[in-house]
Order: sequence, then structure tokens, then C-alpha cells
Amino acid sequence: MGCCLTSWFSKKQTALSISTAEAEYVRARKACQQALWMKQDLVDYGIRLDDIPIMCDNNGAIDLSKNSVQHSRTKHIEIRHHFLRNNVQKGNISIEKVSSEDNIADIISKPLKREPFNYLCLGLGMMERID
Repeated sequence: MGCCLTSWFSKKQTALSISTAEAEYVRARKACQQALWMKQDLVDYGIRLDDIPIMCDNNGAIDLSKNSVQHSRTKHIEIRHHFLRNNVQKGNISIEKVSSEDNIADIISKPLKREPFNYLCLGLGMMERID
């Protein structure tokens, strides 16, 4: 968002999640698929990217994507969702923590008060700072 290449997709999640970390992990997997598709598309234009960062505000989902050890609390997650973990390990993408205050996606997914809304609008480049 802002000055970055962004893909926005909204769809009801079909996978049943029993925790917010698992739901965010599934969403990050979809973001990974989109990012890799865009990366391959850019190769056709002669643009090569090494590491694509995916921003996530859930520590549990970030930990799941980086830890290859199967725990009893995560063994129920479908194998197809570990596509994200495999691509993190291969170095195709990286999962980075974004604080809730700086999460620009919140502007289109949550009701916000005026100050956070204006701050995120600035981050998106939708308004200019007035000093």
C-alpha cells in the first residue's frame, strides 16, 4: 500500500480456524500465493525480486510460519496451509511483524477513530501532512 505494489482480495475464509493465530496463518498463506504470483508476473517484465516481505500483526501466525516443529496445538492445521512455512524456509518470502498502530490494512478492515484514521491515510498517501 502507499508506494508499494499491493494486491487486495476479500473473500469469506472457507477453512475453519479454532484460533486467531490459525486464521491469520491461513490468510498469510493466501497472501504468499498472491505475492509469488505477482513475483512471477514481474519476471515477464524483466523485474526480479529476491525476498518478498509479508506483513502480519499476529505473533502466533508469525511463529507458526517460522517454526517447522509440529506441536500438538498445530497438528490439526491442513497440510496445504503449510505452503507459507515452506516458502519462508526456502527464502522466497519473509514474514515481518507490523504493529497494530502501523497496520495500514486496518483502515479497510476496522472502524477507527479520527487520529488513527488520519495517520493511516498519510501512510497510504491519501492525504498530505499539514504542518
